[in-house]
Amino acid sequence: VLSNAARIRSRLFLYLYTRAVQFGIFHGILISFLFGVGLGTIFSSDLFIITWILLVTFAVALLASRKNKKESAARAVIVSCFFVAAFAVGLLRIEIESWSVGVSPLGMHIGEEVSLTGVVVKEPDVRTQTQHLYVAIGDDEILVTADRFLPVSYGDEVHVEGVLAKPESFVTELGREFHYDTYLLAKGVEYSISFAQVEVLSSGNGSWFITKLLSFKQQLIGGIDTALLEPQAGLGKGLLLGVKQALGDGIEDAFRAAGIVHIVVLSGYNIMLIISFTIFVLSFFLGRRLRIVCSMVAVVAFAFLVGLSATVVRASVMALLLLGAQLLGRTYDIMRALLFAAAAMVFVHPYILLYDIGFQFSFMATLGLVLLVPRFEQSLLGVSTSLGIRDYLLSTVATQIAVLPLLLYHIGEVSLVAIIANLLVLPMVPLAMLATFLAGIIAPLSSLFVTPFAFIAHATLSYIVTVAVWCASLPFATITVPAFSAWWVLGMYIVFVYGFFFIKKEKLDEYSDWTIEEEIEVVGKAGEGLRPSPVSTDTPVFFR
Repeated sequence: VLSNAARIRSRLFLYLYTRAVQFGIFHGILISFLFGVGLGTIFSSDLFIITWILLVTFAVALLASRKNKKESAARAVIVSCFFVAAFAVGLLRIEIESWSVGVSPLGMHIGEEVSLTGVVVKEPDVRTQTQHLYVAIGDDEILVTADRFLPVSYGDEVHVEGVLAKPESFVTELGREFHYDTYLLAKGVEYSISFAQVEVLSSGNGSWFITKLLSFKQQLIGGIDTALLEPQAGLGKGLLLGVKQALGDGIEDAFRAAGIVHIVVLSGYNIMLIISFTIFVLSFFLGRRLRIVCSMVAVVAFAFLVGLSATVVRASVMALLLLGAQLLGRTYDIMRALLFAAAAMVFVHPYILLYDIGFQFSFMATLGLVLLVPRFEQSLLGVSTSLGIRDYLLSTVATQIAVLPLLLYHIGEVSLVAIIANLLVLPMVPLAMLATFLAGIIAPLSSLFVTPFAFIAHATLSYIVTVAVWCASLPFATITVPAFSAWWVLGMYIVFVYGFFFIKKEKLDEYSDWTIEEEIEVVGKAGEGLRPSPVSTDTPVFFR
């Protein structure tokens, strides 16, 4: 019995180690850390237990390495210890983060009229009738809802009067409960003041760099408003700067029903356009290394310019890793970059993993592009690539599949015309962005020279709005589903993962009767002892 148990344990360790090597130990460590943070967010952890897990894991790994680190079973144990340690670190990180929740002295004044003084630490979020101000007061950051037309900017010191409250959950129009309290907690906000009386005391208390960037942003917005009319101006600001509120409720609802609201949510697509534009412009003046460095600076500046949302930060981190790999002459692995960006963001703000919807959508959409697009490419080899139709189709289908469970759970509405709308709209987005940017830059300088750029911007933006409104007006444009448990989301993703690996296995089984041999050539002259020698690395290896 002991012999059989040892044999089973050895085979299990060998299987886990083989899988870990195939998938990547680095990937496994990051996923284990994220899993630890997620589990620690749902179930409270105990510091004593976490400490013991780390100590026992270290002891087991040490014993396994001393026994014989070359044995497969020992290597499997060591790799498993790495995964368990990363999981424990995730539990520890969310446990440490929880220590700062609910300890503020402001908690004693919930429901009372308060008078506070602080500094606006983010650009005001202007809505239809109000604006949201994130005000830092000591170690706390509170959300203040003020009048829309109040002249307040980033870096202003303000005096706030109003009733202090804890954000509460509410039910959306489609019957989904939106946990507004945890959503704000992921942003570091625990308290709010609605309909506050705000008085600006002084200005210029923020970062000089961010102040200059936001000043440029306001000038660009003013130029766009001068060159274009509504709703084209609102859409242009949304494409360039992610200002969704500028669209208006009607146009935004049409974009959501058509499944193209993502084009006004800044993502990696916008970041890559910034990099491509920067490299192209600087190619006439600077060398390759300087162009890459300037592109990295442009990415950082753009991230601060549009606001450090989860989507923008994820895309910026991945872009910086790509540029850094090019600068150092290293290979760029997009899956590693994605997992590293997610783990780094979660390490800094652990609650975004389960409480920030934008982070979840951004991560899963990118994961769909990375994993599913290569699987679909073989099926669409006959589709034309002249206008990038195949790329747009693959990207749209992959992202729709990847975010579908989250979309059904959080929103409850799915667009049935999203694929058609994206195929019609996406090819026009880069031209619309470029024309809008140039029109916004030139408009304050010359009303004459801005005319051709304004015309192109107006035409392309009008086309996008027309397609969105037309697709949204179709009777079968969207369907709604009733609310369901989060466990169904997990179940759907388990089915997706099984399907992904099943398809992969079926692809491999097609070549199960093939033999893979190393290509060799015979060295030596006729009549001499001939010996095989591996072919040079320039010669490809063939399947025979």
